[in-house]
Amino acid sequence: MKLRYLLPCSALLASPLLFAQEGTITQEPEAITPAVVDPDEALAIAEVMPVHPGGEEAMFKYLMKELKYPELAVENGIQGVVYVNFVVERDGTITTIRVLRGIGAGCDEEAMRVVRNMPPWSPGLQGGRPVRVMYNLPIRFKL
Repeated sequence: MKLRYLLPCSALLASPLLFAQEGTITQEPEAITPAVVDPDEALAIAEVMPVHPGGEEAMFKYLMKELKYPELAVENGIQGVVYVNFVVERDGTITTIRVLRGIGAGCDEEAMRVVRNMPPWSPGLQGGRPVRVMYNLPIRFKL
């Protein structure tokens, strides 16, 4: 009979020890420092992204007007999308043009030519200052 009362009483006496804290936390968390960003590195996303003069609609009109379908691609019935990556510089010029995924038969080179000859864009802005921004552009070749 005493055993029946002894077990719950011992549990009640031990419970404050299970939940007791040993002192308080005195160490302050380390300050988080922002990562150092290279000012010459091209950003993938900027607060204000670069814009073709006249906007996207003007850019697509430019592409339709300037893009010449390569003869080799026409002869072989090649069509598809060429994905071009380039950097819009602080002054709006386009540099570092490369094909991310091409379809061949002269289409890749034609896409790069058209991008290279684009007029200067409005540059991207970060914190109110012009920055270099990477831009990906799909260019569709369709017969």
